[in-house]
Amino acid sequence: MMTCGASAAGTNSMPAGLATMQASHPRLLATAGTWDSLRDQRRQDARLDQLLSRIESAGRETLKAPVLARKMEGKRLLAVSREALNRVMVWAFCYRLTGDGIFLERAKTELLDLAAFPDWNPSHFLDVAEMTTAMAIGYDWLYAGLDPSARGVIRQAIIEKGLRPALVKNAGYNSWQQRSNNWNQVCFAGLTLGALAVADEEPAVARDVLSLARQNIGNGLSAYVPDGVYPEGPGYWSYGTTYQVLMIAALESALGDSWNLAASPGFLASAEAQLELTGPTGKPYNYSDGGESGRFQPSLFWFAERQHLPGLLFFQWPQLDRLLARSGNDKESGRFLPLVALWWNHSADSQVPPHLPLAWLGDGENPVGVFRDSWTDTNALYLAFKGGAASLSHGHMDAGSFIFEADGVRWACDLGSQDYYSIEKKGWDPFSHGQNAKRWRIYRFNNFSHNTLTLDGQLHVWDADARIVEFNPSARTATVDLTKIFSGPATNVVRHFAIGTNRTVIIRDELSGLKPGEPVRWQMVTHAEVTVAGDHAGLQQAGKSLAARLLSPAGAVFAVAPADPPDNGVNAPNPNTRILSVTARAPADGRLRIQVSLQPE
Repeated sequence: MMTCGASAAGTNSMPAGLATMQASHPRLLATAGTWDSLRDQRRQDARLDQLLSRIESAGRETLKAPVLARKMEGKRLLAVSREALNRVMVWAFCYRLTGDGIFLERAKTELLDLAAFPDWNPSHFLDVAEMTTAMAIGYDWLYAGLDPSARGVIRQAIIEKGLRPALVKNAGYNSWQQRSNNWNQVCFAGLTLGALAVADEEPAVARDVLSLARQNIGNGLSAYVPDGVYPEGPGYWSYGTTYQVLMIAALESALGDSWNLAASPGFLASAEAQLELTGPTGKPYNYSDGGESGRFQPSLFWFAERQHLPGLLFFQWPQLDRLLARSGNDKESGRFLPLVALWWNHSADSQVPPHLPLAWLGDGENPVGVFRDSWTDTNALYLAFKGGAASLSHGHMDAGSFIFEADGVRWACDLGSQDYYSIEKKGWDPFSHGQNAKRWRIYRFNNFSHNTLTLDGQLHVWDADARIVEFNPSARTATVDLTKIFSGPATNVVRHFAIGTNRTVIIRDELSGLKPGEPVRWQMVTHAEVTVAGDHAGLQQAGKSLAARLLSPAGAVFAVAPADPPDNGVNAPNPNTRILSVTARAPADGRLRIQVSLQPE
C-alpha cells in the first residue's frame, strides 16, 4: 500500500494520513475548476452538452418534491438514502454548473431535513453509507454557499449519524467490515467520503474512520481475485464497484493518495470481465440476484478513462443515448449520472469495439466461461456458463447453468432475483443459510428454476463448489465438474459445452454412480414460445427460430411447461416464461448421458 506524502504547506497540524489533504472545498471527486472545464467542454461536445442538459432537467424536475421522510420499508431505510443521494448529488452538481441559487437552497433544505432524522438506521448499515455519501457530497460541493449554521448542522450529522456508528466496537451491525462483498465496499466508501468532507474541522474522527477503512477495505477488494469475476454477479458488481470507484476517486482528489487500491488483484480487470459477461443483446449474464435488463453503468467511464480503454464503453454509449432520449427522471441512472460528466473523456466519444477475446474464462469463487462469435454483430452467437457455490453472497443453486443468445434473442435465460422485501414481509429470510434454509424455498433461488440438472427432485448441496475444469478457446469446448453439487445421488457428474458447425451449441451431461431408475431432470428457462414433438422442440421469439434436439438418451422426450413456482404465498410469478425439460432415468449400470443441441435457424 502507498503511504501518504509529506505534509503540505499549512497542514502541519493535521494528523498523519491527512497531511496532504486539499484544504479547500470542493475536494470530493471534483475541484472548483471541474465545472469551469465542463462549461468550456460542452461547447465543443454535443453529447456532453446533451448530458449536462439532462442532468439539469432532472434537477429542476425534483425541486418541488416534498422533503424526504424517514420512512422504513421493512428493516431498510435504503430507498430514502438512495433518493437522498439522487437529489443532493444532482442539485449540488447543477448549482456548481449553473450558479442558480435555487439548487443551493433546495439542497440545503433537504440536507437539513436529513440531518434532523434521529438516525440513519445503522442496523442496516448500507442505509447509513448511502446517506453519508449524500450528505458528504452536499456538504463538500455546496460548502461555500452554505451559511455557517447550516454547515455545522450538516457536519455534526455526518459525524454522529454517519461516522461514529462505524467506530463502535463489537456493535452487532458492523460485521460488514470483515465481509468480502458489496457491503464492505459501499459502507467504507460512504464513510470515506464523509470523513474526507469534514476532516479539516474534525480531524480526529476522520483519521479513525479512514484508518478503519484502510485496514479493512481489502476484504471487499478480495472479491475480484484473480480475474475480476465478481462473485455476486454483474448486478452487484455495478453496485459495489461504483462505490469502490467513488472511494478511490475521493481519496485521490482530497489526499492525492488512493492507497494504491486500484492495483488490487483483479480490480481493474473487472471492467473487462463486465463486458465479457454482457451478451450481444446488451443484457448481462444475470446470475446471483441480478436483473436481466442491462443498466447504464457510470463507473465504466472511470475505468475507460483510467486505463485509456475506450472500448470499455462499447455497451454504454447506446445505453446513454437511450437514457438521454427518454423523458422524465431515470432515478436508477440519475443517482450516479453526474459522475459520467466528471469522468467524461470526449476523445472516447465513439463506439470503439473492445479488444477482448471471443473465448474467455474468468476464474474465481464463481467462475464463468464465455464463447461468442463477434463483439460488433448484435446477431452473434453467445454462450456463457458458470460453476460456483450457492453459499456465496447472493448465490443461487445454479452451478452448471448457462445463458444462450443468437440472432439478437436471448433463448436460454436466468430469472434473476426476487424483491427481498416481498419475501421478508411474509416472515421469510431471503439471506438465510444452510441446506434447509427458507432461501432455497424461493423458486428463483433454487435449482428448479435454473438451466442445470436436478437429481431425484433434490436441491443442490448448498455449500458445495463446482469448477470449470476444462476450457479450450480454439476448439470452443468447456467442462464443468458438478460432482460435489450432487454429493450422494451420484459419484461423478460433469457437464460439457461445445460449439459445433452451423452455430450449434451442444450440452452433454455425463453422470455415473446413479441408482438404477433414479430420475435426472435437464432443463432450460426461456421466454420463447415452445412447441415440442418427441425429441425435437421448436422455439419462436421476436420473429426468430431455434431448434432444440435431444440427442440422447434414446427414447427420452422433451416437455414444456410454464415457469410457475410453487404457490407458497411468497414466490413471485414468472409471466411469459417457460421451461423446456427432459427427465431421464438411470439405467441398471448407473451411467447416463443427456445430450441436447441448440441451433439457431
